Amino acid sequence: MTAARQDAWTEDDDLILAEVTLRHIREGGTQLAAFEEVGQRIARTAAACGFRWNSCVRKRYNEAIALAKQQRQKRNYLKKQGIAELSSADETVSVEAGGAKSEALTAESMSLEAVIRYLRQWKGSIQEYNRQIKQFEKELKEKDERIAELEEENERLSKAVNEVQTDYRVVNDDYKALIKIMDRARRLAFLAEESEEEKARFKMDANGNLERIE
Repeated sequence: MTAARQDAWTEDDDLILAEVTLRHIREGGTQLAAFEEVGQRIARTAAACGFRWNSCVRKRYNEAIALAKQQRQKRNYLKKQGIAELSSADETVSVEAGGAKSEALTAESMSLEAVIRYLRQWKGSIQEYNRQIKQFEKELKEKDERIAELEEENERLSKAVNEVQTDYRVVNDDYKALIKIMDRARRLAFLAEESEEEKARFKMDANGNLERIE
């Protein structure tokens, strides 16, 4: 790093400091990098350049700084949109010693070709978005119709299951009742047989044969 000079800042030094710093602001660089570049050009330290900028020069270029920041934002925006960068002549900020006269990048300074290209790209994007929206709406309608069909089928199956459960309960109740009737009939038949056996009586006749006594 070059040693610090003790002589006063000249008007040309301030102009170089302003031009370089504004260029770094416009191009998205850092002020520290700008101060280092200025220091190499005018044989001063980066710290001295930073002190000079913040204490004196910056106050004279408030409008130029704001315009440089606008240029940086537009540059970044155009890059995101896929538009080629503008020529350096279109984006140059010029400063004059003792004042803040500048030429800002505005919508009018953009090339007509870049504007047309941007509008065509935007139109194409809008058309693609509309196509996707229509496709999504179609898919949504189909899904809604499918959901309605499934809900209807689910309702039909639920009714069928309820009917089967009802029939099962009826059949099961009838089966239990039939079992009870059969069991009762079996018991009654068994008791009737026992009663018949108890009533039967036999005696021997004169010839030695058994005969049933009624």
